[in-house]
Amino acid sequence: MKFTFVLKAFTALALSSSIASAALYTVDTAHSTVGFKVKHMMISNVSGNFNTFKGTFDFANGTFSAIDGVIQASSIDTDNQDRDKHLRSADFFDVTKHPEITFKFTKQEGTKVYGDLSIKGVTKPVVLSLEMGGEVKDPAGKMRTAFVLEGKINRQDFGLTWNKALEAGGVVVDETVKLIIDVQGVRQ
Repeated sequence: MKFTFVLKAFTALALSSSIASAALYTVDTAHSTVGFKVKHMMISNVSGNFNTFKGTFDFANGTFSAIDGVIQASSIDTDNQDRDKHLRSADFFDVTKHPEITFKFTKQEGTKVYGDLSIKGVTKPVVLSLEMGGEVKDPAGKMRTAFVLEGKINRQDFGLTWNKALEAGGVVVDETVKLIIDVQGVRQ
């Protein structure tokens, strides 16, 4: 019994010290992008970004203990007003009913980040590749760190099902969407 108590106390102490050593960062939206690419008509990629987003992450010694992000779905921008209007409609993101896209971290294993992505009221687990960019002190004396998360999702899994068949075969919009999230954070 005494051994179990000592083991639990030691585990709690170890966890609290690792949590205490993690540093909270706020995403610097002026130096970050939340982007995507998707095949159009099976022959080329259309790229886009979400221009309004926010997030925080806990990071220490090369490891994340939390990543939380919120994207305003209506901020989608593909450099084409008509396409962006269609993407905001019920055919795709239905931004009036589902204004936010969220990401909640669940774990990190090496260069893989796992989390729950919520789009259009549907939450699914995703796995993203992690590339660290380093850490530096900015001219104002604040510590900054950067990283890139990349991965692929099937948009239909999230209720983004609109499409049209092409006469020669294939579809207008591919099911697979590549995510590219390039983040710079400022330590709080």
